[in-house]
Amino acid sequence: MKKISRRSFLLTSFASFAGLTIMGRTPFASKTIVDKVKLGNSGMKVSRIAWGTGTIGGAKASNQTRLGMKKFAEMAHHAYDRGIRFFDMADSYGSHQYVGNAIKSLPRENITLLTKIWTYEDGSDRNVPVRESIDRYRQEIGTDYIDIVLMHCLSQGGWSNNRKHYMEGLSKAKQDGIIKAVGVSCHSWDAMVEAVNSPWVDVIMARINPFQSHMDGTPDRVKELLEKAKKNGKGVIGMKIFGEGSHVSDSEREQSLKFALTKANIHCMTLGMESIAHIDDAVERVMRLV
Repeated sequence: MKKISRRSFLLTSFASFAGLTIMGRTPFASKTIVDKVKLGNSGMKVSRIAWGTGTIGGAKASNQTRLGMKKFAEMAHHAYDRGIRFFDMADSYGSHQYVGNAIKSLPRENITLLTKIWTYEDGSDRNVPVRESIDRYRQEIGTDYIDIVLMHCLSQGGWSNNRKHYMEGLSKAKQDGIIKAVGVSCHSWDAMVEAVNSPWVDVIMARINPFQSHMDGTPDRVKELLEKAKKNGKGVIGMKIFGEGSHVSDSEREQSLKFALTKANIHCMTLGMESIAHIDDAVERVMRLV
């Protein structure tokens, strides 16, 4: 076997290190990765952090998609390497194709995909069947099935009566195996109370932080309601952990994540990270505090 001098070895090692550093994948970086948790009675285990792809999202765009396909994929792969295998999307964010492009080289069975469907109280988009929308989402993402589909941004109570059209369509997709779990993303107290008590709901996405910023009640009231949700077997995903970006100083991030992990009665959280530095900061803090 050919002998390699110490000088050659060091030069080769340095070149490899430099190359990986340029690519944003330093071999000497912390090996800390996010753990997985059971998501209520959904039958799923998910990473404790989901990558939220909808910061300032709407009209088929978000801060994450505005990074561009290449940068988005780099972030997704870095997140995956740090244990974040949970992607939080929505049709209105325009993030399906970005996530689909990013995960095409990753093992699908290791990834949890969540998306959201926009609904209307009067069912005014009834001419587009729910199944047709779900099939479009699957095509955009490049997947046979979607793990979780939520009705997006429910801002009032009574949704279980005025959105039966969507609930029936999502239930049929679940029965057919192209969705594993269904639920709601809540943007009002009444909508959340209804979700906690609804036998149809598998997963609830709820706004929670210690600052009562962009929330549907006081932190104490919300965490008590979410405790009931967990007792009812719901999977609970926290959102607006940093108050929709209103509380992001070092001390506020620490306070928010500690609250989310120890008091908020959530199983996991979605964070709208916009850089590799955001990912690393979140992973290190969460796994230190958990």
